[in-house]
Amino acid sequence: MTGVDQPTEGRFAGVEHRLPLRVYFEDTDLSGVVYHANYLRYMERARSDMLRLAGIDQRATFEGGGGAYAITDLHIRYRAPARLDDALIVASRVTATTPARVVIHQTVRREQEVLAEAVVTAALVAGNGRPLRQPAAWTDIFRRLIEGQE
Repeated sequence: MTGVDQPTEGRFAGVEHRLPLRVYFEDTDLSGVVYHANYLRYMERARSDMLRLAGIDQRATFEGGGGAYAITDLHIRYRAPARLDDALIVASRVTATTPARVVIHQTVRREQEVLAEAVVTAALVAGNGRPLRQPAAWTDIFRRLIEGQE
């Protein structure tokens, strides 16, 4: 249906996915600076959006008993604060994949200034927490993104 309001979604610029966000009051602490844990929320939204736009249906896989991604490793560096009403871009790029994992490099930027950057490893796991092999179609998508073939 055209003309219906839709949630904001990101887009691919080459192999980099970009999700625009705005800093709202609820994102900040008393000084008007984004609370550190909210950068993780921004990055999670961007990763989920990137996977969906790349053709990976996490919801259908989970509902079909095929597991879900769990973060197994995270390295984050905060460089500068985001503040109330800032317009941000969360950029995400797949940098590695194995049969059970995907590694994604993410940055949160205000214009060209990097505010935070992270390397996130997500593993596909069953409901009991045991690792699963990612569907072959997913690893093919990740390899194309790594190689620069959208």
